[in-house]
Amino acid sequence: MEVSVKIKGVEHKVQAELIGTELWVHHAGRTFNVDTQSGRKSRKKAAGGKSNQILAPMPGKITKLLLNPETVVQAGQAVLVMEAMKMEYTLKSDIEGVIESIHCEVGDQVTLGKVLVKLKAKADT
Repeated sequence: MEVSVKIKGVEHKVQAELIGTELWVHHAGRTFNVDTQSGRKSRKKAAGGKSNQILAPMPGKITKLLLNPETVVQAGQAVLVMEAMKMEYTLKSDIEGVIESIHCEVGDQVTLGKVLVKLKAKADT
């Protein structure tokens, strides 16, 4: 669903979905969730932070794999695309290195936090 939220006095239209007791909100490439029972908030980066792994930031479907194992990747380079909440999200590498392994296929339904791709940092190669 599309909802309007005010951030520092500015109104934004964002995508949101209630999954179980968690409200997931997507805005400007970032994913936020709020546990509706405790009111506790957290923020998750779309690509899982500076890591040698790319994690699913939300439940969704893998729609494109843009690179293959052993491919050299630059920080910020698109690696795969997933669809969730009727929107398309491009997941990027946060580090420069080599794709060590891919743990999903096009068409896979993935859960929040699933490891999708493992990378070997350039310093480790």
